[in-house]
Amino acid sequence: MLRAIATIAALCAATPLLAQQVEPEVFTLDNGMKFLLLPRTDQPNAIAAGWVAKVGSVNERPGITGISHFFEHMMFKGTDTIGTSDPARDAEYRTKQAELRRQMNEITWRDQYRRAFDGEIADPWDPANDTPALATLRAELKRLMDSQQGRLGADRMAELQKEIAAAAPDAKAKLEQELALLKAQQDGARTVVKDEFDKVYTAGGGSQMNAFTSNDVTFYFINVPSNKFELWAWMESDRLSGSVFREFFSERDVVHEERRLRTESTPTGIFQEQFEAMFWQSSGYSWPVIGWSSDLNSYTMDEAMRYWNVYYRPNNLCGVIVGDFNPSEVKETITRYFSRLERGAQEPQPVVTLEVAQLAEMRMNAECDCQPSVEVRYHTVPFRHKDSYALDVMSAVLNGRTGRLYKTLVEGDEVASDANARQDSRKYAGAFSFSGEVKGDATPADLEQGWYRELKRLQDEPVPADELQKVKNQFAASNFRRLKSNFFLMVQLGYAEGLGGWEEINDSPRRIEAVTADDIQRVARTYFKTENRSVATYTRKAGLAASEVDPALAELPAPMQAQVKAAVARIAEETDAAKLAERLAQMKAQAAQIPPQMKPMLDYIMSKVEARIAELEGGATKN
Repeated sequence: MLRAIATIAALCAATPLLAQQVEPEVFTLDNGMKFLLLPRTDQPNAIAAGWVAKVGSVNERPGITGISHFFEHMMFKGTDTIGTSDPARDAEYRTKQAELRRQMNEITWRDQYRRAFDGEIADPWDPANDTPALATLRAELKRLMDSQQGRLGADRMAELQKEIAAAAPDAKAKLEQELALLKAQQDGARTVVKDEFDKVYTAGGGSQMNAFTSNDVTFYFINVPSNKFELWAWMESDRLSGSVFREFFSERDVVHEERRLRTESTPTGIFQEQFEAMFWQSSGYSWPVIGWSSDLNSYTMDEAMRYWNVYYRPNNLCGVIVGDFNPSEVKETITRYFSRLERGAQEPQPVVTLEVAQLAEMRMNAECDCQPSVEVRYHTVPFRHKDSYALDVMSAVLNGRTGRLYKTLVEGDEVASDANARQDSRKYAGAFSFSGEVKGDATPADLEQGWYRELKRLQDEPVPADELQKVKNQFAASNFRRLKSNFFLMVQLGYAEGLGGWEEINDSPRRIEAVTADDIQRVARTYFKTENRSVATYTRKAGLAASEVDPALAELPAPMQAQVKAAVARIAEETDAAKLAERLAQMKAQAAQIPPQMKPMLDYIMSKVEARIAELEGGATKN
């Protein structure tokens, strides 16, 4: 969820949307919650609806890194109305779990950290290193979580099912009786109703319910039929006024697994985190959106509620409604449901620690199970800065099949299999990156030098008028295509509002069109200095021959490779061939709808699913 949707968000920030004016009606409730209302009849009887919290990882601090993303998970767990069969008993579970976790944190911070600092243990959070007191608390917490979720005795139930399948007829009755008793105990203890939020929406015709967390914003959205807008208003206002953070302590295990799959299990994931921490010296952009592991382990309910009461109150939220609706009816519905939200007592404060100027080049050299590659990154400017538009146009001059990087590094010098450039204008700071993967016998150093040659050309020679106009035309064409989708327009409006102003989608096309060759030359000379750059070089791990790298995987761009490897790892862990077959059918059904640039990645994943199915079915046959 996090990585895929954050990619959409990055595209939103990097590319202006429209060549014509979009004028949503701005509607603000007395509690401070703003709504952007944009009626459109292009897609009859459909509405794209969402709300953005103007908070992301940059608003966090050491000790609670990743909590914005953690809230993204929590917001789907429901309220006292949605997600539970017994609100009172569910609240008891949560209270007991919070107290147990408080005691566990106390012991860990006091005793386990000291043991780690003294060299007695390596990881203070590893259950294998628990003291007897900590092990007892952990076991009781697990018992409560399993009971709340209806998993109590799950291991024994699995054993019983196997025993029943293998038992003689005269022994089955007793085993089945025990199984039935355990199931009754499970059902009696369970208070969690899994995925009820999604089920209610789906029953009402909702689709594509999701959310993403970025460095700067958190965004929740869905498509609903026009006649189900009141359902959306009730559901979203309910979770904003009554979220209870159900499964608070068990969900951190889910986030840990997400971190493992998307960061720790990918070839370059942990190195990219290290590079981010090196590049961003002083600002909150230095830690990952998903958070550091020790912080994920440490969250308390009290800390979470303090954060919630500052950043998830209506005065820090903006709803976005795009589609086929009557504005007066929608405003009445919004007022009726969202007015019940209480304004926060403490106003959110802006981030005050700014990124310091970089005074010397920084380098990171990493070895990994990967195709050799390089990234060269420079500090630039934030969202809506006057120079951000020239930097966007500069990246467009470099990118694409007709761009300079492809012509010189891929086709000309043949030192790269892939190369691209990107301006990343965040709320409080910005960065411009060149990245590429090597081809053949070339080295990352060859690729890096190729980039410096292209950069010097931009610094020394104005971009010709026809080349500049070509990329501006590409912007305009892209803007026109993006206008067609209610959903993407809703995301653009909300994301721009979260960064600083929805008006950017009207202003940026004009500012892009005004960029001159002199502007590009000026920003190339201003920001791309040796002392302002950081370089990450990835080389193949010693002892790993090129022949050991899957050629089909090596053909994919580096960001795709990381996602694919995580997906392949999950496929390898699956032991149910039927589930894999169902997943394969879904992927084939979606193949025609995905962008062309994503098709190689999907094809590769489908090939691995097919291979795993064959492996499982072959194993079943042999047995």
